[in-house]
Amino acid sequence: MNTAQTISFIGAGNMANSIIGGMVAQQFPAANIWVSSPEDKHLTAIRDQYGVNGTTDNRHCAKQADILILAVKPQVMRDICQEIAPVVQNTRPLIISIAAGLETDTLDQWLGGHLPIVRCMPNTPALVGRGAAGLYATESVTAEQKVAAEAIFNSIGIVTWLDDEALLHSVTALSGSGPAYFFLMLEALESAATDAGLTAETARSLAIQTMAGAAEMAATSPHDPAQLKRNVMSPGGTTERAIQTFEDGGLRELVRKAFDAAALRSRELSDQLGKAQD
Repeated sequence: MNTAQTISFIGAGNMANSIIGGMVAQQFPAANIWVSSPEDKHLTAIRDQYGVNGTTDNRHCAKQADILILAVKPQVMRDICQEIAPVVQNTRPLIISIAAGLETDTLDQWLGGHLPIVRCMPNTPALVGRGAAGLYATESVTAEQKVAAEAIFNSIGIVTWLDDEALLHSVTALSGSGPAYFFLMLEALESAATDAGLTAETARSLAIQTMAGAAEMAATSPHDPAQLKRNVMSPGGTTERAIQTFEDGGLRELVRKAFDAAALRSRELSDQLGKAQD
């Protein structure tokens, strides 16, 4: 990460907070980070925690930036972009948007055109430094700017680049919505275990550690998930019986349907948001 650059955030919500925290933990100088928000309480909290610069003036924040991260809700993005357009047309920073559903062509139009833009789909585990982000860059983004964008999101997890912006819908269905799928599994396991007599505290503790341990094994093992699954199973044993129950119940097809439904909804929301902003 180029620590000589200035990185500005418009928006001071949870995701901006997590990215700033990751950058500071990776020794990026807080003095080179700017944040703008209409809420003084958000600015005070983030300045006190990380020692960054804060302002309620979006244009002033944007003017400082070599890299400008747009971390506001999609519904207010048009107004923000049009507000700062004269500034960024003059300074030409790398623009990074973490707003779901808003395509780069739309953002570029609102910002006055011909700017380097990276669109990112992060996820909530970024809040604990375990995020998974899909990134797409327009043709105007240089190789050096891609390295800078990657370094920012590597500070809070892992990064995958996409060649097709439309694939961000699949990333949304996988890693964007994915944490909730695992929370559902955690909820179901905890419920089954408490129904079988374990205390809620014991059930949750064991379920969380089991999921965390399995994820770590999958991340570090040379084996694929199918082999790791087989390694846990003994012929005629308890795991084999449970896995067969999942298979007989159509778990794989249900997961595919859920994934497809999330991706479809992502496309629908993108279309609706684009039309609403016309």
